[in-house]
Amino acid sequence: MAATLESILTRVRRYHPSADLALLRRAHDYATEKHNWTYPKDPSLPPEPTPTLRKSGEPYITHPVEVAAILADLEMDAPSIAAAFLHDVIEDCRTSREDIADAFGEEIATLVDGVTKLKLADFERTAPELAAAAREAAEKKEKDALAEQKKQKKRLEARSSAENLRKILLAMARDWRVMVIKLADRLHNMRTLTGLSEERRKKVAEETMQVFAPLAHRLGIWQVKWQLEDLAFKELYPDDYKNLSEQLARSRKEREKDIQDATYLLKKSFSEVGLTPEISGRPKHLWSIFNKMRQQELSLTDIFDLTALRVVTNSISECYAALGIVHNVYMPIPNKFDDYIAKKKSNLYQSLHTKVYGPRGEPLEVQIRTMEMHRTAEFGVAAHWAYKERGEEARAGRDDFERKMAFLRQQLFEWQQDSRDSSEFLSRASNDLFSDQVFVFTPKGDVIDMPSGATPVDVAFRIHSGVGEHCYGAKVNGKMVPINHIVSNGDIIEILTRPQAHPSLDWLSFTKSSHARGKIKNYFRKLKHEESVELGRRAVLEELQRLGLSTEPLKDHKRLTQIAQTFNKTTGDDLLAAVGFGDIALGTVVNKLRPEDHDEGGLKITRRTGEEQGKLAIAAGGVDGVAISRAKCCLPLPGDPVVGYVSRGKGMVLHREGCNNVAHWRRDDAERPRLVEVDWTASENARYNTGLIFETVDRTGLLTDVTSVFSESKTFILGIQTHSSRSRNTARFRIDFDASSVAGVDILIRRLQAFEDLLLIHRLGVGADELKPPTTETR
Repeated sequence: MAATLESILTRVRRYHPSADLALLRRAHDYATEKHNWTYPKDPSLPPEPTPTLRKSGEPYITHPVEVAAILADLEMDAPSIAAAFLHDVIEDCRTSREDIADAFGEEIATLVDGVTKLKLADFERTAPELAAAAREAAEKKEKDALAEQKKQKKRLEARSSAENLRKILLAMARDWRVMVIKLADRLHNMRTLTGLSEERRKKVAEETMQVFAPLAHRLGIWQVKWQLEDLAFKELYPDDYKNLSEQLARSRKEREKDIQDATYLLKKSFSEVGLTPEISGRPKHLWSIFNKMRQQELSLTDIFDLTALRVVTNSISECYAALGIVHNVYMPIPNKFDDYIAKKKSNLYQSLHTKVYGPRGEPLEVQIRTMEMHRTAEFGVAAHWAYKERGEEARAGRDDFERKMAFLRQQLFEWQQDSRDSSEFLSRASNDLFSDQVFVFTPKGDVIDMPSGATPVDVAFRIHSGVGEHCYGAKVNGKMVPINHIVSNGDIIEILTRPQAHPSLDWLSFTKSSHARGKIKNYFRKLKHEESVELGRRAVLEELQRLGLSTEPLKDHKRLTQIAQTFNKTTGDDLLAAVGFGDIALGTVVNKLRPEDHDEGGLKITRRTGEEQGKLAIAAGGVDGVAISRAKCCLPLPGDPVVGYVSRGKGMVLHREGCNNVAHWRRDDAERPRLVEVDWTASENARYNTGLIFETVDRTGLLTDVTSVFSESKTFILGIQTHSSRSRNTARFRIDFDASSVAGVDILIRRLQAFEDLLLIHRLGVGADELKPPTTETR
């Protein structure tokens, strides 16, 4: 519902009864009058008596009204909201700062002036070198001249962007409310991007994600931060945004049920000890979910902390009492507790965070805080404007806040004096505002934010995965540096690439961004996968040729995909990779690739359509009068396609369908009658030894993390072999364990695949029986 002056006044009156509402009415009416005129770009022409319109077609006054409404939702003071009504009149309505000061006073004029953008013309007048460049361009062909003009315009826009940010940051140093107004302005602009071109929308979204959302985070204004991130996400990754939104919509009812159940049980437990905190569900926002999925390479079904609760109490002592009750009701997850009350964050955030096993045994996050902490968490610095009006009870919070802002002011003014230009100033200011981030520039002037300690490799992958994968060196501020060089704020980074260059696993020892680390690991996972696909393709091809069968099915992508899906694989390449790994027996795949009717050595073989018909059904107890054992060559499990081989003196030996021995017996007419199709079902109590072989990036604590997966699954480990390679920074494992069926092994594989360091994993059996030490240096 669109905001109006009256709805804003009602909201302000609720949280600040003594606010100067007459001031807000005057500011609204003044801005409405100014925006009711259209002002030609030529200042010599008079304004026209028609309302100024936004590019979306709405009257322009709707924008400042919505910005004022956002500030009212943040419970800002009256001067800030008045400045929001007026924030575009200097820029767009031929109104001067002095006019605002005369009408509304120096405080509001300073706020409005701080948010006002500098015009592109301001930079053209201070860049005489552009005139020479324009003359030089005019001497070229028309096409080259246009290209040069575009380059010059981009350079001007880059300078304009940096200068505007510098102006806002300096104004914020004098009065932090300037940045809160600017964030509200940006938030409404992000909500109404439809009138802009696609290129412009993406540029605004990138700047929002790179600068304004981190600023909102540093200033602690969570309510604005998550909205900016989600809106920018929608513009920058529209397909991912749409897919994720639809997936979450489908699972919303289940999450809401979990929240209702958890809330009911906690309220009941709290009331038994006399506590009456407010409990509400805490939404998990789209960008944070997408980031987690991307960084950890998870699907939505693998993310179990979509459900979260917030508990708001009356005092700090009640926070800790509530924590004890939460842990009494739900079992806490080890090492998933953070006390941000005892140790508050740099943006003044305070809360207790714990993760427990919720109503259905899935992780549930619970945040516990006081109402004052909740205001700070939602509004950040915006929650502190009224300290000066609250008296002595707020002295501690006010002093803490003022110390932080005083330090920031001092730093910003010192950097302003020492900096040669706006870009240098911006990089210096960013170092404090984004204490765990650095901002670097590409040679084209694009700004890239990086975590502290980042290297050129991090920058390369942020630019594009192709640039990262072919990076071999870098220049920082024009000088060659090693690729593990740590970049600093304001550095200009040029990435050097060549087609023959490829990532090295040792890059993981110095890269800092999760994005780059994920891309490097992904590259090696794909490399391993491609090698396995080629091995599997070659093995299937040779077997088809040896049997005199057509190799055309290998080229039939549709048929390969259909066969892959019968093995629970997504694509034909996944199927061939599984053959290369040894997960799926070669003979099984070759049998599936046989034509429906095949003449083999004068004997016509017709494939059965009902594969379950005629199979011998066995369970753990076996079949009366027949001894049954598992073959050691392929280690079958219940749930595998299984063939029984009736041997003299040993009874029936079970093999995985497609095992090399089975393939040999099928080719031998004398042995064929001894093969029996078997349907082997799992038994509740029976266990069979099996194992997994996998390779990961090596790191401290890896073995503990691996064994914890087996422990949490209540899987008994029979033995572990490990080999680590110092030169490749990898570790290979073979873990033998007991399992009741293929389904249990598949669950373990999926949990291990969630490790971001995993490079490959496959099951013991068919071609994967032994773990050979790597040929490179080991320890």
